[in-house]
Amino acid sequence: MSTETAVAQIPLEKLTRDTQIFEYSKAANPIESGATPSIPIRQFAADLYADGESRFIPLDLSKELRTPYPATGPSLLASFVRIRGGERLTSAPNASSEFFYVIRGKGRTETADGSIAWKEGDFVALPGVEAIHVAETDSAFYLVNDSPLFEYLGAQRGKPRFEPTVYSREEVMKELEEAKNDPLASTRSRISVLLANKRFEQTMTITHTLWTMFGVVAPGTRQLPHRHQSVALDFVVDAQPGAYTLVGPELNADGTIKDAIRVDWVKGAAFVTPPGYWHEHVNASNAEAYVMPIQDAGLHTYLRTLDIQFFTED
Repeated sequence: MSTETAVAQIPLEKLTRDTQIFEYSKAANPIESGATPSIPIRQFAADLYADGESRFIPLDLSKELRTPYPATGPSLLASFVRIRGGERLTSAPNASSEFFYVIRGKGRTETADGSIAWKEGDFVALPGVEAIHVAETDSAFYLVNDSPLFEYLGAQRGKPRFEPTVYSREEVMKELEEAKNDPLASTRSRISVLLANKRFEQTMTITHTLWTMFGVVAPGTRQLPHRHQSVALDFVVDAQPGAYTLVGPELNADGTIKDAIRVDWVKGAAFVTPPGYWHEHVNASNAEAYVMPIQDAGLHTYLRTLDIQFFTED
């Protein structure tokens, strides 16, 4: 006699309720048709975290991206974080990677692995764990995590892929100075360093999803246009009036960006560079300008979809 429990059959009406079938040409490129919304060029001012109570300030473009959850790009959420001296904030994102740059202040981050000391100019990567951020002095972060990717996939935070990692301001600036003074520096598309983790040798990125660059643009110079399929969430570490980025979907024959949109760099502000758009950095000021783009290029590199391209002058 069988002891198996009968499994109820799902009604056909329920199984077919959400089905659609498209003729190929009508669905092959949902980005071009607008079904998949484009990512806007957007700037977020430093005034958002200049004062007030301790809080997270999501740089939320969910309305433009038509998502029911906060997002700055399809797979990334950027936030400004302000913590008043002597206070604390807790983060526990449903994410696999979280990165923050200390804009100002001094303090520590407490995790299950222990306490992490940080100060102005330091870079910290966390594997999407619960963390208590304690500020000894008035502090601010620029923070990015991959929680929108998890929301889209319907995934839950699981086994950490890496351990908490700190890149000190001193070490990063030392490496950047060496890159700047390299005899071949003038032949390269930009003067910058990439923060990486030994666990991700295939992608050479700070986490398996996130990519972090720290770069400098010398006074009176222009970095030639390039583009890639990862969204860039750029933070202006330091700049004087006259430093800016030009962004646009096409190049003219001479390598300038057609119908370019200009995004002026303001210290402490952030801006979004959409994937697939050509962009170049220009510094017409008399001081060095520093920028830090965070991208989902770790994920794109692993998927072989980054498609990074550089314009080169003959």
